[in-house]
Parts: sequence; structure tokens; C-alpha cells
Amino acid sequence: MRIGIPKEVKVHEYRVGITPIGIKELTSKGHQLFVEHLAGDKIGFSDHDYETAGATICNHAEEVWQRSEMIIKVKEPQPKEIKCLREDHILFTYLHLAASETLTRGLLDSGCSAIAYETITDPQGRLPLLAPMSEVAGRMSVQAGAHCLEISQQGRGVLLAGVPGVAPGKVVILGGGVVGTNAAQMAVGLGADTTIFDKSPARLRELDSQFNGRLKTCYSTREQVLQSISSADLVIGAVLIPGAAAPKLVLNSDLPLMTKGSVIVDVAIDQGGCFESSRATTHQNPTYIENDIVHYCVANMPGAVARTSTLALTNATLPYIEQLAEKGLDIIHSDADFANGLNIHQGSVYCKGVATAFNLPLRPIDQL
Repeated sequence: MRIGIPKEVKVHEYRVGITPIGIKELTSKGHQLFVEHLAGDKIGFSDHDYETAGATICNHAEEVWQRSEMIIKVKEPQPKEIKCLREDHILFTYLHLAASETLTRGLLDSGCSAIAYETITDPQGRLPLLAPMSEVAGRMSVQAGAHCLEISQQGRGVLLAGVPGVAPGKVVILGGGVVGTNAAQMAVGLGADTTIFDKSPARLRELDSQFNGRLKTCYSTREQVLQSISSADLVIGAVLIPGAAAPKLVLNSDLPLMTKGSVIVDVAIDQGGCFESSRATTHQNPTYIENDIVHYCVANMPGAVARTSTLALTNATLPYIEQLAEKGLDIIHSDADFANGLNIHQGSVYCKGVATAFNLPLRPIDQL
């Protein structure tokens, strides 16, 4: 198959769809790879590295899109990229369509087949291609939140770790999945007073055992969440409903309950965010103040550590790219877990969360 790797064009996005090692694996199996000039240059993957691995370097993005049957990306296609999509294209990337009706309708109009990393499952129902970026974002959320708490960032001037004689900062994490667990590891490691919320008693038991009493676990009810955020220094939104918009757990009317200068980090912003006051920001302008609360809502958090993120992403996606390149869309019929990744195909929606978000017709996968 002819596979294209364009350079990411989202603001301050330096990740790349695949590493040179991944290219070498694919070319060894007879596939043709087309990589845009300087696609990985910012994170230490030169054009020479990709050429040595067997890729053809293309001087312009348009050439990559024109010569390829399958496009491998990291972030959702931007407006100028949507114009490059054709009916015969397979697009394989993070999509998060439930957060953007404009993007959804653009992909529908293109006629392409769009497969989302974040909705592919494994036999246990987990999200194997979302997990590596969730791990990165979860760990970064505490790092970013700690920075935002500094006075220079308009935070309330709290050191999460505390010092002898001074209590540590309070961290509240909404969601006990991959993001929440990794955020908890960082917060607990710093010595912060950390509480994690989840709706699953079984998951709370697992977390309690995993952290051996160093983490407070709490069943998520609205009253409990409001009580907890009122004394928190840092609140991390880590809730995910696969393929669907994130639920709003903290409303605009709840913000006055929080302490002036406390910080919200909304890791769920890719799916619309789990705070009503959240709006997507960039690494260039990562924060804003709403009701005296610092909001950090960067929509591509792992892009800040793009080399680590690209290596972790390729480790996860390469086996799936190999299968898709070998079998094409036929894999949808033979692999139900892979089929969960199909969001859009030839102008129809196949993902329930996306259809529900925008009141679009849902087509069953067996009608593909």
C-alpha cells in the first residue's frame, strides 16, 4: 500500500505520525512510504533518517496526499488538509469528532474512510491506541498545573509538594482511567494531598490497592465533587466516554465555590472538556482566567513533549498500521475491535458517539 506521512500543521504540534523505525518495518513488508519534508525534524528525526529507512521524501504536503492511499497522522486534519482528502483515502489518526461538528461534516463531505485511534478497542474493551497519549497527558497535567499555580502565572502561589511545617497542595482528579491514574502517580509522587473520583466502585478499589493508602478515593457524585473542588488547589479533568463528548462535571455556576487562583487542567478538552467553562487553548497561549480560576485547556498536551509522545505512539500504532496496510478496509469485517475505530466511511457515520453528538444518522457496521 502507498502510505503518506504529512507534517502536522496544528499550532505548536511537532509530533509525527511514525518514526523512522516504523517506516523501516513497513517498507520491509513491501509498502511504499511518502514522508513530507521536515515532518520529524523538530524532534530529531531528519529527512535522511526517513530516507535511510526506505521512505520517499516529498517537498510539499500536497504531494504526500496525492501519492498516498492511506494517510497516517497524529492530530485531526485541519481545514486545509480536509481539502486534500479523497474518496479513496483511508485516514488513520486521532479524530475526536464529537468535539467538532465542522470537522465531522468536512470528513463526511470528503467521502474518505476515517478511522480514529481513540475508538479502536482491544478484546478487554480497553483503548490501546489512546492509552500512550493518555499516559503522557495524565503525567503532564500535574506538571502543567503545578506551573500554573505559580504567582507569575496568576495562580495562588501554592507549592504542591509543600515543605516541612507547611501543608502540601490539594489535587482533585475527576476520572480514574488511564489519564487519572497517571495524574495521580505524579501528584502522589510530589507529595500532594490527592483525591481521585470515579463512578466505578471496582475501579476505586483497584486504585486504593495500587496506591496503598497514599491516594484518597471517592465515589463521584455531584455533591462530593463540589465539596472537594471548593478546597482544591488543582483540579484535573480526566473523564472519557469513548467516541462521545465529555460530560460537564463542573458548571460555570460552580466556579465561585473554588478558591481564587486555583487551577483547572482539562485533559478532556479534545472531547469538548468536562468543565463548562473550558475552551480549547494552544501551547502558544495555554491559559486564561475565568471567574478568578486559571484554566489550562491545551488540546494537544502531549505535543509539548513531542519526541517522547511520537515514540510512544508508534509503539502502539505500528501493529495496527501494518494490519490496515496489509488488508485494507477488509479488516473491518474480520476484526470487531478494529471496526470500532471506523468513524466515517463514504459519507456515513459509523460511530454512535459522533452520530449522537450531532443528531446524524448512524449506519451499522455490518452495512459497510
